[in-house]
Amino acid sequence: MDRNRSHGESIEQHSIDYVPPEERHGKPWHLFTVWFSSNVQITAFVTGVLAVTLGLDLPWAVATILIGNLVGAVFMAYHSIQGPRLGVPQMIQSRAQFGFLGTLLPVVIVLCMYMGFGIEGGVITGQAFANWAHISFTWSVIIQGAVPAVIAIVGYKVIHLSTRVVSVVSGLLFLALTIALAGHLPEHLPSGPAPSFGTVLLVISIFVSWQLTWAPYVSDYSRYLPEDTPSRTTFLWTYAGSALGSSWVMILGAFAATISAEAVGDDAIGMLSQQIPALSSAILLAIVIGIVPAGVYGYYGMYLTAISAFSAKGHGSATPLVRAVFIVVSAALTIAATLMASGHILSTVENITLFLLYLLVPWTAINLTDYYVVRCGHYDVGELFRPRGEYGLVNWPAVVVYLVAIAAQIPFISSSLYTGPLVDYLGGADISWIVGLLVATVLYLAYARRTRKVAQPVGARASAPGSHAPLSVD
Repeated sequence: MDRNRSHGESIEQHSIDYVPPEERHGKPWHLFTVWFSSNVQITAFVTGVLAVTLGLDLPWAVATILIGNLVGAVFMAYHSIQGPRLGVPQMIQSRAQFGFLGTLLPVVIVLCMYMGFGIEGGVITGQAFANWAHISFTWSVIIQGAVPAVIAIVGYKVIHLSTRVVSVVSGLLFLALTIALAGHLPEHLPSGPAPSFGTVLLVISIFVSWQLTWAPYVSDYSRYLPEDTPSRTTFLWTYAGSALGSSWVMILGAFAATISAEAVGDDAIGMLSQQIPALSSAILLAIVIGIVPAGVYGYYGMYLTAISAFSAKGHGSATPLVRAVFIVVSAALTIAATLMASGHILSTVENITLFLLYLLVPWTAINLTDYYVVRCGHYDVGELFRPRGEYGLVNWPAVVVYLVAIAAQIPFISSSLYTGPLVDYLGGADISWIVGLLVATVLYLAYARRTRKVAQPVGARASAPGSHAPLSVD
């Protein structure tokens, strides 16, 4: 009997454990609404504003938004393919590269990412909801934290359902705002001197990092799809939802900043709500609803990531009750931190996204290289749940490669918090993430070739993906 059905149609029973073939369900197109809804929201809009506030005119801003998102979404969409093939959450699969305990390093980074974006979303939309509901900012933040938490507690099916609703609501909202803002663009767009190469690359890096921040949990939302789901359709629906949604709303942010950078910088939500005065209240509500999926993914992903660090078996020790308790505690901490956060949101967004880029690029390079080049998708899923199994406790070479790749980026970093010593020689360009990507890929491949692990065929110790459920754990 379907374990989910035996406990009710809605409440998810799985946690980090393997999802067996008989419990797989859904269609690849469902991934479109998952990633469209999570990108068509106010935080993406504010991120798009950065292109103009950092010195680009509108044509250059649009170009950098498209390049950054179209490139970055390639990496996150390739991660999505791993879900149907392996049937486990993303950070569990990462044990194959870093080892059972070695994966704690990226796990801690990802947990900080969830918390950071939860705070950012609360700060951005807190006042909007307070104004709409005529309540205090404190109660606004509490309610905004509680609603996504409830959805995350119920689990996978309700998460997918909510994203379809939000996709429609947010899509209609931003379509109306696109028409309104396009009508306010100056007839002759201001054009200054051509931007420096450094500025262009910095802005592209911000948009690439937006996409890469989805990478540590993108396959969490595809792992219930049937095992024989074509990789191409998984990739394309994920890519289309994320790249289209983010590019559209970020370009809208660039529109708004071109019209009035000061107004959108002081109060982005207030500026949007006044574009169609008769619908200002509806716009505020739709903006608040639009941030819900990101909040849900944050709590749900935080839970899966944390459990992957502390639970070997997954299902046996991580029941729906455990999920509920963990998410309630996480929501309380996020709400408390949001209430203490600063209101300097534009600089905060820039610094958070760039910082995460430096940390996530080496991880995504190692993970994708291992999956697509080293092992060609062949993993013994059961061994991912055995502390002293095939993948070991700590794969020190992979950990060293990860740390070296991070260190290699430092001389090339260009941000408001730190500028590396080689940046001036590159005209101010931030190429750190490109360096990190190349260093991590080359070093990990060199390690894999030395240990003769590249492109090995399926064998007794590396069975076909998903053929072993983690039922007996050492």
